[in-house]
Order: sequence, then C-alpha cells, then structure tokens
Amino acid sequence: MTPAWAGKLVAAFTSVPGAAITIAQLTGGCSGGHTVSAEPPSRAGEVWLTSKQAEEAHLKTEPVGFRRVDNALLAAGRVAFDDLHVAHVFSPVTGRVRQISARLGERVKKGRALAVIESPDVGIAVSDLQKAEADFVAATHNFQRQNELYAMHAVSERDFEAASDDFGRARAELERSRKKSSLLRVGASSVGQSFVLNSPIDGEVIDRAVNPGIEVQGEYSGSGPAVELFTVGELDPIWVLADVYEMDVPRIKVGSEVTVSVVAYPDKRFDGKIDWVSSTLDVTTRTSRVRCTLRNSERLLRPGMYATVSIQTDGRSALAVPRPAILHVGDHTAVFLSIGKRADGALGFAQRVITPEEDVPGDVVPIASGLNPGDTVVTSGGILLTNQ
Repeated sequence: MTPAWAGKLVAAFTSVPGAAITIAQLTGGCSGGHTVSAEPPSRAGEVWLTSKQAEEAHLKTEPVGFRRVDNALLAAGRVAFDDLHVAHVFSPVTGRVRQISARLGERVKKGRALAVIESPDVGIAVSDLQKAEADFVAATHNFQRQNELYAMHAVSERDFEAASDDFGRARAELERSRKKSSLLRVGASSVGQSFVLNSPIDGEVIDRAVNPGIEVQGEYSGSGPAVELFTVGELDPIWVLADVYEMDVPRIKVGSEVTVSVVAYPDKRFDGKIDWVSSTLDVTTRTSRVRCTLRNSERLLRPGMYATVSIQTDGRSALAVPRPAILHVGDHTAVFLSIGKRADGALGFAQRVITPEEDVPGDVVPIASGLNPGDTVVTSGGILLTNQ
C-alpha cells in the first residue's frame, strides 16, 4: 500500500525557492514520531524523508559509474524454413490424384507415400523402356552378325558401319528410357499406371494443396507450370533472416548474439547467433541479409512471421545508470540523487535533469550530460518522489 505521505510530495516541487516546507508539515506529524525538523529549509526540487518513510517507499540507490553498455543493432526480419530441412513436393507426372496418404501435420519419414496418382506418363515410360530394350537386343544381334561377316569380307564396309550406327542409337535410346523410368520409379516389368508420390525428407506435412480426384500437371510435361502439392519440413531448427543497412554492416559478424521477438509473443524472447552474413547488398534497399538459426522446440516460431532482431555488437564503456532510475517529469528527463543525511536523521533526495543517449537498448542507459561519477541515484521507488 502506498504511504499516505506519497501523494503530498507535490508541494516540495511547487514551493517557492527558500520556503521552509518540510516532510513533517506535509505529513502532519503522522510518521510515528519520526518527524523532521523545520531547519534547514528545503530547496525547490528536494524531498526529505525519515528513515521509516524511505523504507516504506522501498527506495534503493546505486552509485553512478562507468558501465559496459551493449550496442544492440535493431533490424527487421522474418522467420523462414531452414532450406536444408524443407521440401516442396511436385508431381513429375500428369494425371489424376487417386489417393491421399499423408494428413496435414503428420510426421513422415523419407520415402513415405504422400499420394497416389494415376498417370498415362507411367504407362508410356514402361512402354518406351520395353521397346528400347527390344530394339537394343535386335541392334546388338545385327551388329555382332555384321561384325563377323565383315571380318570374313562377306559384307561391305558400308553395311558394317550402318549396323554399328544402329547399335549406338539403340544403346543411347535404352539409356534414356532407363533414366526416365528410374525418375518415375518404374521398370519394364511394371504393371498399371499408378505413380506413388513420396516424401524426399523426414519432416512434418506443413501444407497440402491437393485432394483426391484433382488433375495435376507434371513437372516434365512441358505443357504448363506445375503446382506444388505438398510442403514437408522441420520447424526445429528454424531460420530468422534480417536486413541490415549498409552503414551498419561493419558492426556485425558471424557469431554475434541475437535476440528475436515476434508480435505473436510480445513477452517472449528467442536467442541465437548469426551464422551467415551475405557478401552482397540489395541494390534497391541498400541492405545486406544476415541469418541466424534458432531452436524452436515449442513450435512457436512459424515461417512467414515478421520479427524484430536485436543484434549484439561490440560494447563500450560509458557513464550509465540502470534504466529504472530514469524518470520522465513534465517535458524533461530526470533522476533523483541522494544528497545526504541531516543531523535529525532525515534523508534528502534532489531532482536532477539529465540527457540520456537515445535509442540504446539494454538494462543500463548511457548518460550524455547531467551526472558525474560518484553521484548516487535512486534506482527503485523514485516515481514516488515525483509530482506525478
């Protein structure tokens, strides 16, 4: 509960300089016997409290000195997948989706079936492979026969060269058909036209853009752009990408610690380190991209979220005070200094206008003017000494 005297301190700031208004007069002697003598008079901006009153206000003080000040650099960023832990799955064949084998949010292993597609491309690939194998066998037999006859001078060189050319073309066609069949994971003995779309990595099914019965376009059909059917990825770890202005690039380096905050969780901070700094600048925004990898075991960070990235750069030593010591009084910024103890035991505090350095994050604030080393400032409870 706020002491009764706290609300009456306004008079100490609005009194005429030199007026002898004391805490005893403000509190009407209700401090339990710890009243303050009317001498010496209080100056404007000074407050005198008994020891008990100071204890009730929970006042704490610290000496002013040089402290290590973190130079944090703020940058706008966004959350993104680790590109080594995400796969955008397209269909290599054109056809109709017959079955969906993986649900949204389900964890899948590499090679796990995501969907089954009925596609004529599969049948064509099998037919092409079977034909290429048959043509290669025929070309091989003919080449061997022509080679034997040519050795006995029973055929012309022209016939031998034609057989050799046919053999080379058949071998090339067989190799092409085998590679296409391997891409579609079918063989010459395959039956039917079903193509199983598998997950290329371990991960979670993040997105699915297909339903049973939908016609899908193949990547290799050449008749139009293919549509991404599934997104499979890991949310832990995750990336945060930030853009740093050209003038600030020299202040950052690989290994710098970062603190990330997002709008969805304003009271939570995510810590990490920079693991990559781009070697180029964006010619439009004049920024360089940096990346940090964060642990995301709670799955709170999601790709696409906007983030504020605080990058710790090399600190410096400066005359500074704890942030809670700084108060905004009217149109100026001030602190309360401890000005000593009177003979009657009263503790004195005086308001001092200061000029802090602007836009410096952290627990301590460097002071540009208004304080000297050795001054003692109120770091807790100072708000009760103001007239607000």
